[in-house]
Amino acid sequence: MKRFYSTLATLALACAGTLAAAGDFKVTLLGTGVPNPRPERFSQSTLVEAGTQKLVFDVGRGMPIRLWQVKVPMGRIDAHFLTHFHSDHLVGLPDLWLTGWLRPRYGQRTKPFLIYGPAGTRQLMQGLQTAFADDIKIRLVDEQNPPEGITVDAREFEAPAVVYERDGVKVSSFTVDHGDVIKPAVGYRIDYGGRSAVISGDTRLSEELVRRAKGVDLLIHEVAAINPGLLKRSPAFQRIFAHHVSPAQAGSVFTRTQPRMAVYSHIARYDDAQTPAPTDEDIVRETRETYKGPLVVGADLMQFDIGAEGIAINMAQ
Repeated sequence: MKRFYSTLATLALACAGTLAAAGDFKVTLLGTGVPNPRPERFSQSTLVEAGTQKLVFDVGRGMPIRLWQVKVPMGRIDAHFLTHFHSDHLVGLPDLWLTGWLRPRYGQRTKPFLIYGPAGTRQLMQGLQTAFADDIKIRLVDEQNPPEGITVDAREFEAPAVVYERDGVKVSSFTVDHGDVIKPAVGYRIDYGGRSAVISGDTRLSEELVRRAKGVDLLIHEVAAINPGLLKRSPAFQRIFAHHVSPAQAGSVFTRTQPRMAVYSHIARYDDAQTPAPTDEDIVRETRETYKGPLVVGADLMQFDIGAEGIAINMAQ
């Protein structure tokens, strides 16, 4: 796995142009997996650091652990953004909200928990406040944690919209197509200092995403891979697969948008007792049927420094 990552990264960097070490626009993949409980791939989450601001997009299983692995206190996040309400994008949210309020250095939130999302976000946070009311009441008295740090500022929007704009950082939402009944579902574009990143969220082929991502520096896109024979004989996998894009379909999106670098995250690989899951090599091979440009299969703790002249890839230690 490490050897394959190194080869891909070298190829991507060679195609990306001269590297720039600006260091003020960095994207870290905190979770690149799906509901499958794999320790090497936590559920979906992405950290964007732009200037002095730290933004988190989705909060899947294990996200607070990954955040602390890159030495970012949970209380240091300036704003949180949700793409939709599937559990694998949300189950780390109560952990982030509650643990980020604690006094040790991994927490230390002293201001309201600011979260943006489509309609339903307020209801979600109200439910968490009800579920953990006793814990909050106890810690307010027993530990004397700052009351402001556990309050919630939930802001809903209807895409498309500019949902966040502060100190040169702009976050724009757009609608994606995750299926007929999986609504709302959105992606995000982040712009800072003449550079840009797009996070697809969960989606099928989306013309709106193509429009929003044209010429972007970093395009982080979901992907789902399955053996054709397994897909043919499994109605359950057919239903799931219909909500996502195959590597070849994602490649067509990359060809149309021409990002400086294309990155896979939320990587779904389906298998059963008789059929192994597709490998990274399989995913890249199918993508190359429709796309020849810079491509990286993302991994947890992979970091992308977006400079004016290129993108540097590192693995956080």
